[in-house]
Amino acid sequence: MISKKSSVITFCSAVLFIISVVFPAEIYAQQSWWQRLRNQPPPVELTTLEEADGHQLEIIFEPGRRHNHPLMAFWIEDTSGVYIQSLYVSQSIAEGYFRHGDATSGRWQPGPLRRPAALPYWGHKRGVKAPDGYYLPTQESPMPDAVTGPTPKAAFILHTATRHEEPRIFNLFMEINQSWDWNQHWHNNKYPEDLHYKTSSQPALVYQVTIDMDDLQDEYIMQPIGHSHWSGASGELFEDLGTITTALDIAKEVKVIVKE
Repeated sequence: MISKKSSVITFCSAVLFIISVVFPAEIYAQQSWWQRLRNQPPPVELTTLEEADGHQLEIIFEPGRRHNHPLMAFWIEDTSGVYIQSLYVSQSIAEGYFRHGDATSGRWQPGPLRRPAALPYWGHKRGVKAPDGYYLPTQESPMPDAVTGPTPKAAFILHTATRHEEPRIFNLFMEINQSWDWNQHWHNNKYPEDLHYKTSSQPALVYQVTIDMDDLQDEYIMQPIGHSHWSGASGELFEDLGTITTALDIAKEVKVIVKE
């Protein structure tokens, strides 16, 4: 008769053998224990504004459990709320051209698309109004390549910089939006005639942190401060987040490090 101890040893040996075959040692050696535990690839490295010689920033984005191809923008303002510059804008918004932008053929094809509900707080802060009335870049007048890039599918590190060393105190913002994330409050029939609302579902969230270059911290954690207008009709910030649920789990943590 085989003892219980022998059975346990045999089972553990079999598990270790399977792991050694499926996950070779050299792959394990190249990954941290955190990556192996979560089965996540290492963060994607992005760089914008390479020529800028102002404050050097590193933004570390860790996705949450509800992350699924969101659109986002990072920008800075002075402490009175005046827009200074964009640091990064998702390419689709920045160019007015989406990978799934044209359905006239019966299936989605790349093409121009207007999404005013996607990042309206950033758009209105930027203050550039397109001929169609939306505060969004267009194919004819896109954002500069220096501040755009595809939205990473998971974790990323954004290396960026301000164009100038002034102001010494500034606010760093992130706006993030993910389509089709309905909940009990922001449901499909809330504004049945508003097509722009239906492409956004829960409104875009706005995160913010204040950075004082004369009193630097080792790191800064961005915090949600409100949500944008649900259809992008205005640049208003709504501070009540009581109706927001899963949208708060698109980002798990957004950390900022100032590189001196």
